[in-house]
Amino acid sequence: MKKRVTLTFPKRAIQMPITYRLARDFNVAANIIRAQVAPNQIGKLVVELLGDIDELDAAIEWMRANSISVSQALGEIAIDEDLCVHCGLCTGVCPTEALNLDPQTYKLTFTRSRCIVCEQCIPTCPVQAISTNL
Repeated sequence: MKKRVTLTFPKRAIQMPITYRLARDFNVAANIIRAQVAPNQIGKLVVELLGDIDELDAAIEWMRANSISVSQALGEIAIDEDLCVHCGLCTGVCPTEALNLDPQTYKLTFTRSRCIVCEQCIPTCPVQAISTNL
């Protein structure tokens, strides 16, 4: 089973080897989609966890017991066609190429099935045409 979650670390938990412990202790693979981690600061990771449902639940419980906030990432990327100016800036930060400019029309195309909701495109959009639907 897969679960996409956002992990928020307190300053004291930044040095913990979270992905290592998930793999070793719970047999859960963690694919890091987005990371904002720095010493002596609150850290955030968007990860896709893969494993047996019982192992995932145990891993999430362990993280919460270690003061790591775990929230389910449920949203989807939404593009406001009326606001979008098709500048293509978002295509440069999209790690899965879910956002592309059509070579014929130079219009933005969005392939929802490729999107991992990493949200890197949101702050990149100069006209704020990209957001998440919850």
